[in-house]
Amino acid sequence: MKYKLILICFLLLISQYFSGCKKEGASDGTDNTNPPTINAVTDLANRSITISSAIYGDWVIIKGTNLATTYKVEFSNIAASDSLIYANDSTITVKIPSSLPDPVNNPIKVTTKYGVAIFNFRILQPPPLIAYFNPIVGNSGTQVTITGDYFLGVTSVLFSTTPATIVSSTKTEIVVQVPIGISSGYIFVTTPSGTTKSATSFGLSYIIYDDVLNTGWSNTSYSSVAVLNNTTNVLRGTNSVKNNYSVGFGGFRLSKAAPAISLTGYSALKFSVFGSTNSSGYKIRIMINGVTTVTYSITLPAAGVWTQYEIPFTSLGNPTTISSVELKEWSGKVFEVFFDDIGLL
Repeated sequence: MKYKLILICFLLLISQYFSGCKKEGASDGTDNTNPPTINAVTDLANRSITISSAIYGDWVIIKGTNLATTYKVEFSNIAASDSLIYANDSTITVKIPSSLPDPVNNPIKVTTKYGVAIFNFRILQPPPLIAYFNPIVGNSGTQVTITGDYFLGVTSVLFSTTPATIVSSTKTEIVVQVPIGISSGYIFVTTPSGTTKSATSFGLSYIIYDDVLNTGWSNTSYSSVAVLNNTTNVLRGTNSVKNNYSVGFGGFRLSKAAPAISLTGYSALKFSVFGSTNSSGYKIRIMINGVTTVTYSITLPAAGVWTQYEIPFTSLGNPTTISSVELKEWSGKVFEVFFDDIGLL
């Protein structure tokens, strides 16, 4: 009996809480027939402090008068879900929609049984989100498509510190031209909500292999068969490397004839991998200059997907020169894999 009484009390408290959140009329059962007014907006954490802006998807409290009969709240004419609106005569608790037509200015419009109130308010889209870009390597003037979200109102796109020409933009896609003189760099997208840096860089500062090997480089692979003019599963251009690890722990290796390349000004080794149906989940070990004491391992991605890797030289023992790059099979397996756009950042 004791536990039943506790449960009943708990349910009564819950019902009182939710009944207090629903749209209410006056205490005598009649509506306040005056038109609504809005004088401030706060968030749920600090209800006494007025805020000047919020972000898509936030919960906010709209403060004013004559709000009890509210039946619609809009942000730039996008209505909030009715199930996410709670009103009494002086406040409306509402969740801002997750997507709005403007990146900054989204006025609040409250409609009650007895009128409409509009309040100018800054509702910001989240900072830009860069999912990926294509192509990942290109010359000056190449058009690059950046895909992601929250690009409305984009004000600039930089390749490192150099502005790019914006050809077109939508909420989820920006097309830009690679600036003159730029061969590599991270991409920065700026909107009124902030600036985001791409997770991986564009381009190569020094090319070891794109469609062909750079001058002075040769294929010195062992226990694997590397076809450097392969024309299927090509990331960019006309060719990629199709490599079959014919023996477990075989090595796809590219070597540079003397003199070695100085790594002054370079920060990472970069390459892209396309997995085959029998390679997903297997490991490859990266080695520079044949040094086996400092290596870096990657796990191959799902089949049919090009994945870009950037291995900082700090993870490879901080070499000062480079005379060979070795991508060694590290699972003791026999499988096929494709490589493209191998070089230095």
